[in-house]
Amino acid sequence: MIRAAADPSSAPAASLSYRAAPTGEEAMRGLALVGFGYGVISAADAAVKWVMPEIGPAAALVWRGAIGALLVFCFSRGRGLIPVNRRLLAVRSLLHCCISVTWYFAWSLGVSLADSYAVASAAPLLMTLMAIPLLGEKVGWRRWTSTGVGFCGVLFMLQPGGELWRWESAMLLVAVAAMALTRIWTRVLTRTDQPNTIAFWLLLTHVPVGLLLLPFPGLWPASGPPPLLPSTVGLLALIGFGIANGVAQMLFARGFALAPISAIAPFEYTPLLWGIGIGYLIWGEVPAWTTLGGAAVVIGAGLYNVHRERVRRAAERAAGRV
Repeated sequence: MIRAAADPSSAPAASLSYRAAPTGEEAMRGLALVGFGYGVISAADAAVKWVMPEIGPAAALVWRGAIGALLVFCFSRGRGLIPVNRRLLAVRSLLHCCISVTWYFAWSLGVSLADSYAVASAAPLLMTLMAIPLLGEKVGWRRWTSTGVGFCGVLFMLQPGGELWRWESAMLLVAVAAMALTRIWTRVLTRTDQPNTIAFWLLLTHVPVGLLLLPFPGLWPASGPPPLLPSTVGLLALIGFGIANGVAQMLFARGFALAPISAIAPFEYTPLLWGIGIGYLIWGEVPAWTTLGGAAVVIGAGLYNVHRERVRRAAERAAGRV
């Protein structure tokens, strides 16, 4: 059984970046970092989707991990990278590798950025449910109702005959559930480990996992085994992809340490906007109305959950002053 978190008192003082009740200035800085991080990761996703026909999903894992981990190592000058909560960090990193390869595999099969991001919009709703057993949060009938409405939006996107009625969508939905869990674990890890530590080990884990997956032809490009070195343009795209992932993971780790989950949740939807714009500009992709309609319902339900969380917290603060 995974320990939820190591004892914070056993960690160096410098690593205690987590604050249960961050100040307004810290929260705003955290939200800015997370918002910028989603923009960066969307650009990275576009880069790897563009070069995927040349290298395949397994090699993409290796490139992402090698370049991203090297960037974090150089940025931190190799300092403070020894983890404290090693077990949770290792499990989270391995699970994130599974999520990454699932996304890359779906893109290699032709799933558009916007469609994959539309499925991913269910993550905040799943985080609401997972926070009950994992963080001990209480969910009232209003949030239960809005969460149910949100999942109806997911079903609307995945309706038979729709653009997302394909087995890849079910695969992505499982990955989204795992992604929601890693989001919560990121918040837990910031209690004991520094942002650079979390980002470094997550990215470094991608290298051995990608190498282990290289022998499987299903994760190769259509032309056969991935080349040792791709074309010049492909190499530039992969370097940009790796750097962007390193930057994004550092931004996420720091942002999740500063801002509460309830405030970060709305930013989970911004990749859909990025995906629609980037997908249209590069590949001419236009999501179906069922995808956009279902995503709108999901986003509306998620934003209502954020609103109810803020109302609940405000009531708790008011009661504490009485």
